[in-house]
Amino acid sequence: MTRFISGRTPTTTLETNAGAFERALRVTPGGVNSPVRAFRSVGGTPVFLASGHGPYVTDVEGTEYVDLVGQWGPALLGHAHPDVIAAAHAAVDRGLGFGAASTGEVELAELVLDRLTLTGAPGPDGSAAAERRAIEKLRLVSTGTEATMTAIRLARGATGRPLLVKFAGHYHGHSDSLLSEAGSGIATLGIPGSAGITPETAAQTIVIPYNDEAALAAVFATHGDRIAAVITEAAAANMGVVPPLPGFNRLLADTAHAHGALLISDEVMTGFRSTAAGWWGLEEASGVPYDADLTTFGKIIGGGLPLAGLGGRAELLDLLAPLGPVYQAGTLSGNPVAVATGAAMLRGAGPEVYEHLPRAARAIADGLSAALAAEGVAHTVAWAGSQFSIFFRETAPQNYAEAQAQESWRFGPFFHAMLEHGVSLPPSVYEAWFVSAAHDERAVDRVLDAAVPAAKAAAAASRPA
Repeated sequence: MTRFISGRTPTTTLETNAGAFERALRVTPGGVNSPVRAFRSVGGTPVFLASGHGPYVTDVEGTEYVDLVGQWGPALLGHAHPDVIAAAHAAVDRGLGFGAASTGEVELAELVLDRLTLTGAPGPDGSAAAERRAIEKLRLVSTGTEATMTAIRLARGATGRPLLVKFAGHYHGHSDSLLSEAGSGIATLGIPGSAGITPETAAQTIVIPYNDEAALAAVFATHGDRIAAVITEAAAANMGVVPPLPGFNRLLADTAHAHGALLISDEVMTGFRSTAAGWWGLEEASGVPYDADLTTFGKIIGGGLPLAGLGGRAELLDLLAPLGPVYQAGTLSGNPVAVATGAAMLRGAGPEVYEHLPRAARAIADGLSAALAAEGVAHTVAWAGSQFSIFFRETAPQNYAEAQAQESWRFGPFFHAMLEHGVSLPPSVYEAWFVSAAHDERAVDRVLDAAVPAAKAAAAASRPA
């Protein structure tokens, strides 16, 4: 079978990864549409994927891999889950988009708000059970970057203040004010920020170390009356997984509120993965709850399609147009196909999913850790719910500087050995690993089979000159 492209020589549908990358380089900057996919930090030719099913993905050469990327989070139930696919097909049959309101948007928002409403036990005097809500209203957008960008605009509009505080190593999308020491692809490529961002824009963001109470107190002591908001990943996962110290998120909320500022909690990655109520739900259960004013969501909320959301207190969300003066709009916001797959994903993620995810993650991480230990490779596994990552250092880091202080040069050989033995990892030492409800015993065993040769490759790696 051939594919005919106007003005080009026909090519067969059977491709190699190298051939696909060569074609991509001719028409796409760097051959990819998101930088980390280019394999720059691990070397070699990127894998071009053709399909996914359950815990597996298959490349254009027909090679199957156990997938620990999980679409960077959305594949909570595994790839091509029947209920999610059925919801997408049914929505497509009704039309791809309307540029108008649809009831599917309302249904998804109701599902999200229900998950983020927790009811405690009745009082000892028989009083009604107290109810806690992470958010009261939700505005749907198309990407996590758009959600955090809107949250910052809304915080500035609500407070009338210019400054934003963020943490080194936290990634909140690629909008101009957020790329200083941003982790994720910025860390992977060794870029300090980004060209094209004006000094005036950069000066509106203050970057401080993560998990550092003294730095937080100092920045508010100096700039407190000009700070609109603190933005934080609910649990950092873009410099590798670095969770907040116990009570740190509450401290962020309390400090911001004491100075008239807001707390923006970025749950684009942790939302509906750590628990049914995301990281917020995990901290509620831990006995150290915190109150974020605005929370951003992405990944799982769209069921694998481009969809994100911004939630928060009603009086803040109502400052958005058309009710208020803070403008935000999007032609594809609340796309009917995306809200249908998102709703199917949330409906399918019942208690059994949240029981299975940590078991599968722990089995994989423990097996990999044992293999690395047997080869004498210094390492640690860091956790945020069922998300985890391996650091090539003795102790788990608490901030970006510590995350960078590892033998990261061991990761490239480790990564390629896993790939050669049928396991697809995130192609950067600074990313979280993901499992799904579909990662069964067979998939886990395949990962563990690859662990021994990968550990040997990591042990044999040479430090760059």
